[in-house]
Amino acid sequence: MLVLAMCVSVFGSGLWAVALVARVMALGGSAVDLSLVTSAGAVGAVVFVLVGGVAADRFPLPVILRCVELVNLTTALAIVVLTWTDTLALWHLALAAFVFSGAVGFFYPAYSAALPRVLPPEQLLAANGVEGTVRPLLQLAAGPAVGGVLTGLALPGAPVLAIAVAHGIALFFMLRLRLPERDVAPVDDGAPAQSSALRDLVEGFRYCLRTPWLLWTLLWAMSAVFLFTGPLEVLVPFLVVDRLGGTVAGYGAMLGLYGVSTAVGASIMASFQLPRKYLTTMIWLWGFGTLPFGLVGSTHSWWVMALALCVFGATGGAGQVIWGTLLQRRVPGHMLGRISSLDFFVSLSLMPVSMAVAGPVSQVLPPEAVFWGVAVLTPALGVAAVLVGRMHRDQLEHPLR
Repeated sequence: MLVLAMCVSVFGSGLWAVALVARVMALGGSAVDLSLVTSAGAVGAVVFVLVGGVAADRFPLPVILRCVELVNLTTALAIVVLTWTDTLALWHLALAAFVFSGAVGFFYPAYSAALPRVLPPEQLLAANGVEGTVRPLLQLAAGPAVGGVLTGLALPGAPVLAIAVAHGIALFFMLRLRLPERDVAPVDDGAPAQSSALRDLVEGFRYCLRTPWLLWTLLWAMSAVFLFTGPLEVLVPFLVVDRLGGTVAGYGAMLGLYGVSTAVGASIMASFQLPRKYLTTMIWLWGFGTLPFGLVGSTHSWWVMALALCVFGATGGAGQVIWGTLLQRRVPGHMLGRISSLDFFVSLSLMPVSMAVAGPVSQVLPPEAVFWGVAVLTPALGVAAVLVGRMHRDQLEHPLR
């Protein structure tokens, strides 16, 4: 029930990526308008992700997941009604983007915290591999593709109606979801019986600070996201069009291959046991898998660029499966929601900054310097994180096989 609901919900998110663009254009909006609307979504994700983690550790997970799908369904139906009554405005779309992204901030901490309660530890790697496989396929490939087809139909707002149907199906599965009781947090004799949400949030940060492998992985991930997100999202489209003589459709096809390779990497990793040296394997996959990124900025071949991004995507997907499994196996169950949301927050926080910086940097440095700089700095910072976080010793002292 949990995985089926996740799949349908993620498919709805993929539909929204196309439906949003179609509605903005139908209203006569410009690229600036689209940027403002999508920025509202980014703000919603950042604002709610930490709150979602606290909620996942304080409230029943099935209730949270049902409420998320109910909110998504209601939001999509509201946009459909506004579209059909010809009263839709840009601010409605901005608000919908804010709500959809905020709901994601509640969904994934609750989903991550639910998996260890329905599966034994030795099956978590495979379960995370399922998510790591279907999410890029549905969100980056199938969802946008179906959304593009529906956009061409005579029925106005057809993609948004499909989103409502997807979240309605997800809600049906969530209503049938049954989960065992959560782990009970250890309580000090002198501590108050009920802690505040703020105290829970602070406790999550303190746990991170006193757990070296977690702290240094998050710090490295924050640095890596800052380094590669801007070049990938902002500079690659212009390289495809200006240098390779391609089109936006060619860039879309390249992104599709990138998404498929991410899914393949996740699926392959999920087919094996968790590596004995799980921390260093994860960092080496993420870090050294970025080396081909340098070719993206220096090649004049579409296929070489696509292959480099595929290697980057496959190693990233494989590392993500290990990372999700580590959180579920090494973080205490009563704190898993908060740490999952902190991980999500770290991934989101510097993305807008990276995209804002990439453009000006490209006016000063040639693409070769930018992309090879990312390719070399990312693994170098990974080596530093492994050494400072003493991950070699930690993974031997805490075997998971």
